[in-house]
Amino acid sequence: MDCKLKEKGCGGCPILLMPYEEQLKKKQKYVKKLLGCFAKVQPVKGMEHPWHYRNKAISTFAEIQGRQLISGIYASGSHYVLPVDTCLLHHPALDEAIKAVRKAARECRYRAYDEDKKTGLIRHVLVRHSLKTDELLVVLVTSEKVLPGAKDFVKRVRQKCPKITTIVQNINPRSTSAVLGFSERVLYGRGFIEDCLGGVDFRISASSFYQVNPVQTEVLYKTAIEMAALDGTQSILDAYCGVGTIGLVAAGHAKSVLGIERNGQAVKCAVENAKINGIQNVRFVNADASDAIQRMAARGECVDVVFMDPPRAGSTPQFLAAVNLMAPKKLVYISCNPETQKRDLEILRKMGWKVRRIQPVDMFPHTDHVETVVLLERKS
Repeated sequence: MDCKLKEKGCGGCPILLMPYEEQLKKKQKYVKKLLGCFAKVQPVKGMEHPWHYRNKAISTFAEIQGRQLISGIYASGSHYVLPVDTCLLHHPALDEAIKAVRKAARECRYRAYDEDKKTGLIRHVLVRHSLKTDELLVVLVTSEKVLPGAKDFVKRVRQKCPKITTIVQNINPRSTSAVLGFSERVLYGRGFIEDCLGGVDFRISASSFYQVNPVQTEVLYKTAIEMAALDGTQSILDAYCGVGTIGLVAAGHAKSVLGIERNGQAVKCAVENAKINGIQNVRFVNADASDAIQRMAARGECVDVVFMDPPRAGSTPQFLAAVNLMAPKKLVYISCNPETQKRDLEILRKMGWKVRRIQPVDMFPHTDHVETVVLLERKS
């Protein structure tokens, strides 16, 4: 992002001005302070090229000087929109697509939605990019169902940015900070793009969960699979599996994979992704992970390895107790929040688990975030 925006209060990349090697040292120190009491913390895995790594961007519309349409991001801690043309974290194609949408919207004389007055039409544009195909998915978020001149808008956008292969209108009439609404319609193309992660193809739609940094996601998943020492004979349980990304990537190294996820739409995506790739040794269950694992343990079922990748709030004592009942040989805990991970590791230690390895991975250069992969085994 333009450094001038940072001076005005952009919170998107708070350590942008810090040399990258210093960023890695800072994150290493942070993880060591939090998790060093469990085991030695390995050197953080950084990016060779820590720029333009994001495959997803959201730009919010606003109006200045009367009716001049702009788009950008909210200033830190406010709903004041800072105009953005380019960002050092975005893949350049994202900025090209947003610029094309903004120009087309101006030409179609669309009004920006005003949160206070509840007037206007267009709220946000969400753009996703495929590293594999270089294609772009555009999602125009509107406050109303009707998009006047939709065909003309699509034509103008495509003329300005031919890499855009599908355009979706998402309708969000609610007074909410959530970007996407619950209904949508495809204006152009298939409604999704495809990308490849760890040799597995994934369909990415408007609301699909998909890792924002595909390059480092491959590093993250490779690290997790290596920690599990998979050799094709193990059964895997992928808890909090989402759309099945890590389970599907690990399937080629395992005997079987069971994914558990309570979001029904995510499970449908996981099943579809397995079908697209012809992966037959995986199955997905729509259920609460704690309840499902408790039932499996009660039936005497067991697995060799459990992968868990919970949200930022971490796991729960109930889930950890359920996993403990199942008694897998190895537990690989992927976390986007080392602080809640520390809490969960302390619970697992009391249950008789020992941390064998801790590996930080820098998923989001120029931000304070760091992910950690931890291998646990039962104490002998």
